[in-house]
Amino acid sequence: MADPFTLTAIVVTFLLAGTVKGVVGIGLKAVSLALLTALLDLPTAMAMMLVPSFITNVWQAAVGGNGLALLKRLPIFFILAFGAVWLGGQALITIDLDLLSALLGVLLVVYGASGLANYRMTVRAGQESWAGPVIGFINGVFTGMTGSFAFPGVLYLQALGLKRDELIQAMGILFTLSTVGVAISLQSKALLTAELGVLSAVGLMPAILGMVFGQRIRQRMSEDVFRRVFLIALVLLGTYIGVTALFRYLG
Repeated sequence: MADPFTLTAIVVTFLLAGTVKGVVGIGLKAVSLALLTALLDLPTAMAMMLVPSFITNVWQAAVGGNGLALLKRLPIFFILAFGAVWLGGQALITIDLDLLSALLGVLLVVYGASGLANYRMTVRAGQESWAGPVIGFINGVFTGMTGSFAFPGVLYLQALGLKRDELIQAMGILFTLSTVGVAISLQSKALLTAELGVLSAVGLMPAILGMVFGQRIRQRMSEDVFRRVFLIALVLLGTYIGVTALFRYLG
């Protein structure tokens, strides 16, 4: 059975992560993965986020009425983003975990900084046919290596000029498939135990409560201000994870 510190960390982490997701539509994976990696270790953090991530993202993927159209438009992107997770996951048993944690830190910093700079990837007419598969594959590999679902897949989806509801639903589909891919990858490498599955389920209710709370905050607070605070925190947390992981590796 987990100790009180671990249980408290899970509840607080997913309450905070769910709140962020409720306000800006993203952030549950990034926040929960970053905080749990800083407190525990990368494979454990990846396992613990599975249940809350899956349930909340199925919810996000199912709402909007654009699911079938998105799957028809971006089938290879989604397939490779899912399939390449297993390949990237091989790193969990072949590469030092401190290096992978440092990579996670870098991805969080890049993702947060690109948001703060309002960077938008450009996908011109005719490029979608090859850009989607390439970026989907890269996104899947990074997901398998670090558990981070968003980079560069979210930047690609933003570049397609989708309407807001379409974009949120497309991210939900990407994150749902990525979550399933991580679960399969961890299970195949004996990194997903029954105890971790139970602990992951503990985070579900705090995540849902956080999302409801975040949706209420969105009605009273500028989403842009909250999003900027979230991105700054992501950069700082990513820097902390990356630097401390490198010090552990070099020390």
